[in-house]
Amino acid sequence: MRYSRDHPGEFTRLLSLGRPVADVQVSTVSITIRFLTAAAAAFLFFVTAHSVVAQPDPQQAKRTDQQVRLWQEQKGWLKPGGWLAHDTWPETRAQRWSSDHRAWPERGGYGGYLVPAARFTLNFGAQHPFRLAARPIMAMGYPRFEYSGFSFLLVDPWPEYWPDNWYDVNDLYIDYDNGYYLHNRGYAQVRLAILVEL
Repeated sequence: MRYSRDHPGEFTRLLSLGRPVADVQVSTVSITIRFLTAAAAAFLFFVTAHSVVAQPDPQQAKRTDQQVRLWQEQKGWLKPGGWLAHDTWPETRAQRWSSDHRAWPERGGYGGYLVPAARFTLNFGAQHPFRLAARPIMAMGYPRFEYSGFSFLLVDPWPEYWPDNWYDVNDLYIDYDNGYYLHNRGYAQVRLAILVEL
């Protein structure tokens, strides 16, 4: 039986058995496969081109070290309703993360130090996961951890449903979206506001 519009399943069956099919039919499949391959390549190019790690706004990069230090000394991340300082690690766990955390726009924006763009591209973003070898230590009332030569303060609480040792058992990464965030691949819907400590 030759392929026809009345028997489209026969064409598929013959292909799956490896039986020869009329040249016209093979050409149609060949064209279809080429089209799908080209479409897949175009899609991958689009995704790759548009999944570039977000970079800080060049206008923000013009902040002086003095401005950054002043913002940090004044705890600029506390506006309005930011997570207050605590003395111990267990106190930095949220009671109810959905209402306890604040994104950077809710805090009045990120005013801290910006990692240089070239360094950020090489070490940050979802393509650069890491784990912390030890629990963050407390500094200025917030958990502090080291990554890629920088110290970061975790100024958001960590969710109450995360395990106590999340920093060591889950892959983490840092990205930038009008401020720095720590992501935990085990909990994709959560991002914690962090800042670069000077």
